[in-house]
Amino acid sequence: MIQYDITHTTTYRYAVPVRFGEHRVMFRPRDSHDLRVLATDLVVSPESAVRLIQDPHSNSVALVTPLSPATELKIVCSFRIEHALTNNLELPLAPGAEFFPFAYSVEERFDLEHYLRPHYDDPEGALTEWARQFLRTDGPTGTRELLLAMNQHIKDTLVYAGRDEEGTQTPLETLARQSGSCRDFALLMMEAARRLGVATRFVSGYLYDSTLDPDVDPHTGETTVAEDCTPDTVGAGATHAWLQAYLPGAGWVPFDPTNNLTGGSQLIRVGVARDPKQAAPVVGSWYGEPEAYLGMTVDVRVKKV
Repeated sequence: MIQYDITHTTTYRYAVPVRFGEHRVMFRPRDSHDLRVLATDLVVSPESAVRLIQDPHSNSVALVTPLSPATELKIVCSFRIEHALTNNLELPLAPGAEFFPFAYSVEERFDLEHYLRPHYDDPEGALTEWARQFLRTDGPTGTRELLLAMNQHIKDTLVYAGRDEEGTQTPLETLARQSGSCRDFALLMMEAARRLGVATRFVSGYLYDSTLDPDVDPHTGETTVAEDCTPDTVGAGATHAWLQAYLPGAGWVPFDPTNNLTGGSQLIRVGVARDPKQAAPVVGSWYGEPEAYLGMTVDVRVKKV
């Protein structure tokens, strides 16, 4: 088991005091067999009313309503988790799902309906054609191998382009641009797999990279990160996105097409959803003149304890 401390700070700045509506914050991970939450904290400035709920996907969500106007809204989520190493490549699939195509049971289809249905149009069949390139023509196509090939192909052929603004490209936009952010790559693979009949869902969370661990001065206790430090993985030091595919016998299996990862202990899951817009870390409203908005900054720290 590995323990991580995660601190996620979101700051909105305004030229003059503005009023705030409710903000929806993906507050903390959901406990599972591979992830256990040991401690959490939520600090908001200005003073706010906070309600904790579970959304339709059983994600932990904080509904934050600031009580007074301000020139800055700062939301700091911090938690410590215990993460178990997972090796999803070793999980056996149900015999009927080892090769593509396969069929879910009637009960599974009822539960997976919204994860099986494509959410984005493909009028010319371009996305379906792109997805079908991973089907073997010289013999049976292994279900897991199909998804592994798709995961690696996105990492090897598309250009990562980090993007701070909200929203996600459609799969067709990502294919046309041959570039995108981690959430764009996750959505592309999700929708492509859905076109082949594989249930998928979006995952929002964090990515641990040991190269970003701070150095601690033994004399002063101060921590620093080298300025020339280059992360080994793309998306570390920020919020990250990937997907899970439901494979009978193995359950929800993670795939990170941005880094060609499948499980392990680096991916720290916070929320899941059928579509990226349902799993934004922070979303809310404010009231004032449009020109009052000065911008938003996000700072994410993931440290192994």
